[in-house]
Amino acid sequence: MSEAAGSPVLVMGVSGSGKSTVGAALAAHFGDDAVFIDADSLHPQANKDKMAAGIPLTDEDRWPWLDICAARIGEVQASGRRCVMANSALKRVYRDRLRSVDAGLFIAFLSGDRELIADRQRHRHHEYMPLSLLDSQFAALEPLQDDEAGATIPIDHDVQDTVAEIDTALALAPRP
Repeated sequence: MSEAAGSPVLVMGVSGSGKSTVGAALAAHFGDDAVFIDADSLHPQANKDKMAAGIPLTDEDRWPWLDICAARIGEVQASGRRCVMANSALKRVYRDRLRSVDAGLFIAFLSGDRELIADRQRHRHHEYMPLSLLDSQFAALEPLQDDEAGATIPIDHDVQDTVAEIDTALALAPRP
């Protein structure tokens, strides 16, 4: 990773937590040297079709997608720019898979209660992530562990306050 780029940032959480909105705003905050990637755009069509049908993905469905995501993080960082990726990364093993490409990956876990997130989902359109999958997302969710570089960020603030919280946590995080 280029030192000039800074640590890559993974904005994670369940569907409807605001990953894409916050991730795009965070990349804009970092400026022209940052690239935002919405990991949803990297899903194979078979995964999108499965989720659109209300069927939760299995780990076997996710591994190839996570490998594509990890490769994109590595490509952006190798170019000397900072990668900001929105990715659910609900389980520790998924985050480990993404971290394998850059040990300095900082994780911003957008955390909120089910009722707030369900309300957000009811008021938005998502190409293939129906509200019916929210419970499966919460069931799979493994919050950040103490040895993971990152911060848990509550989602009950506006986007700019959330970005500021992530930026502060990132500045205070130890470097690998």
